[in-house]
Amino acid sequence: MSGHTARVRAGNDRTSLYTEITDKIIAELEVGRIPWVQPWGTAAIKAPLAMPRNASTQRGYSGINVLILWGAVIEHGFSGQSWLTFRQALGLGGHVRKGERGTTVVYADRFTPDDERRRAAEAGEEPGAIPFLKRFTVFNTDQCDGLPDDVAALVVPPPPGQIEPRAEALIAATGADFRIGGAHAYYNMARDFVQVPPPAAYFEPINWHRTAFHELGHWTGQASRLNRDHSGSFGSKSYAREELVAEMAGAFVCASLGIVPTVRHADYIGSWLEVLREDNRAVVRAASAASKAADFLLGFLPPAIHSVFGSSEEAA
Repeated sequence: MSGHTARVRAGNDRTSLYTEITDKIIAELEVGRIPWVQPWGTAAIKAPLAMPRNASTQRGYSGINVLILWGAVIEHGFSGQSWLTFRQALGLGGHVRKGERGTTVVYADRFTPDDERRRAAEAGEEPGAIPFLKRFTVFNTDQCDGLPDDVAALVVPPPPGQIEPRAEALIAATGADFRIGGAHAYYNMARDFVQVPPPAAYFEPINWHRTAFHELGHWTGQASRLNRDHSGSFGSKSYAREELVAEMAGAFVCASLGIVPTVRHADYIGSWLEVLREDNRAVVRAASAASKAADFLLGFLPPAIHSVFGSSEEAA
């Protein structure tokens, strides 16, 4: 197979993978189901709320893989959020049961072809990189036998009494200009501050924390931090993309702290659908940006607490 043919096939597979992922997310949104919001803690769900994690490396999955793996846990009724490749299960002394079907997750990265390196060197320029998306298969530990007990053990959620104090400690640790008051929650980009109404304004106190992490998700995108595009006016596609990032970032932070994620801005579903239908890479990019935002915020946790959550792995 020629190098050109291989690149064409790889490009086609990448495109079909983006489309496959995006179509599934669109289908969920069209019927009012939000992929980053699941009915954790209900009688119908066996698994506890947690971020999905690789049972061999203990590293967390990130980006679009979080949505893919959460969806698989709900769809198949798995009891935990731990995953392994076929070879990892064997390496731990166990095995995937015969007949089990795995879940496809993705790995995204960029590479620079040799031709581009040579061209850039001759021109005195920085070489360009080509994004790639690779699929691989993982299995929930429920689908495996013979694993050591500590590998197959379920993640224990934090005690309820520790959740809100940890959340408030994280908000304070960010050092953000965080103001409490007014009737609306928002991030002021020009003056770089977050404002959230007082907790008493919320029917459920935990909704105050959910709102705070949504707005802090926006805060991470400021130019001196993660430098996302905040230029869009209300109703624009760039505004919808940033809201999508903040929604998922807030959900990822909440899940990491033991707070069940909810939708903060369900009225934006129509604008999100418009963005996703127009660009089959938008949701993958948004989920990746959301993981970076969540990791940025969780990085402010004191070391003793942060070590419980670990770090993210498969960037999508």
